[in-house]
Amino acid sequence: MSWNTVKPFVKALVIAAVVAYSLWACLPIDQRIHLGLDLQGGSSLLLQLSPTSDVKTITPEIQAQTRQVIDQRINSLGVTEPQISNVGTDRILVEIPNLKNPDQAEQLLKQVAVLEYKIMPPDVEAKAEAALQIVNNPKQPGVTAKQRAAAQAYVDQGAYNASGAVVYTGKELKSAAASYDQSGNPDITFQTKDPAKFGKMTTANLGKLLAIFLDHRYVSAATIEGAIYDQGQITGQFTQEQTITLANELNAGALPASISIIEKESIGPTLGQIDLIESLKAAMLGLGLVLLFMIAMYRLPGFLADLALVIYVLVMLGILSVSHATLTLPGIAGFVLSIGMAVDANVLIFERIKEELWNGKTMRASVRVGFARAFTAVFDSHFTTIVGAGVLFMLGTGTVKGFAFTLFWGTVVSLITAVFITRFFVDVLVDNNLLSAPELYGVKTDDVGIFARTGA
Repeated sequence: MSWNTVKPFVKALVIAAVVAYSLWACLPIDQRIHLGLDLQGGSSLLLQLSPTSDVKTITPEIQAQTRQVIDQRINSLGVTEPQISNVGTDRILVEIPNLKNPDQAEQLLKQVAVLEYKIMPPDVEAKAEAALQIVNNPKQPGVTAKQRAAAQAYVDQGAYNASGAVVYTGKELKSAAASYDQSGNPDITFQTKDPAKFGKMTTANLGKLLAIFLDHRYVSAATIEGAIYDQGQITGQFTQEQTITLANELNAGALPASISIIEKESIGPTLGQIDLIESLKAAMLGLGLVLLFMIAMYRLPGFLADLALVIYVLVMLGILSVSHATLTLPGIAGFVLSIGMAVDANVLIFERIKEELWNGKTMRASVRVGFARAFTAVFDSHFTTIVGAGVLFMLGTGTVKGFAFTLFWGTVVSLITAVFITRFFVDVLVDNNLLSAPELYGVKTDDVGIFARTGA
């Protein structure tokens, strides 16, 4: 059995698998797709960072460390996808969708992060690491909701309670930074404010595990291999991203800058619901008109393109769900715009197929040549949009990122559906001589070969 015989079945299985996974990922939509502040209401708080005796200037590093703590505190409330961004050089904007108790968030944000070091028994460390693995991998197979809740509770408070007394605090830590050891492996270097005190503590606990807790939440643990005075290293099986995150947490715990809320705004859900309903109506109306236009203009291939467009919508919903992206009004705009890109690609391809029929080629040859010759134009137009969306996502903030995210992935998926999925549907019909009459593709039988006959 040759590959050409098997290939259609393989393509069909791949498409069916993608559709099935997308449906599984996005259903039920109201639970899997997270809505932004502009669609479901919530709270918006503007924070002012103020210098202190220890921190003379609010630097970008201070802002980054503060965002790290705020993100952890807000997520502890169980809210969906908070948006935390810099405003100027000394302010931070916190947007919390669907928050039922804004005062609770305000109280958490005003607190100063507490970083503590404790001597941890080996059995507690093993249990804490196992719980942390479950918490950091929410879709880990074989883990029940009850086990996940127990793991979260142990990471948040249980490991702290099961460890020894506090032997050092974040206030006594001078700084921490992600770095590399002599072998080129990622690690964390830190400096202490009181070398004598830290040296005495590490000398008294050689060979024991020193655990790090941020607001009673377990962060990491390392074995004390020698006396440490003014500076030391935290080594382990870290990735570069993990060392950066851990260094930020260590620095954030020692952050002495004060935080004040200078602006607080509650956004009611009624406006968000109205915007969402109207936006969805506009999106559905636009999609319906596009589907009808494709059938009216291109007959059978237009209908097949519509099927591919439905698959495109399912895949995009699946991507939004799997990536835990927050859907905002600009995000819906990017979604709709990428649908236009998908239709534009099909228009180019189908017009090329009609031209090949007018040149007198057979239906099978017209499909093959039409897709091949239209591919360059389709790819170029999509690629430039993908690049633009990628730049917007990297440099933009807030709702701009939401627009860029849906536009980027929407354009990628539209390219795939136009070039491969629509092509698969057309090939199945044409290669098997099913529904291959020229009239079904928008060309009259008398017009087949008209260019060749007229010398055009």
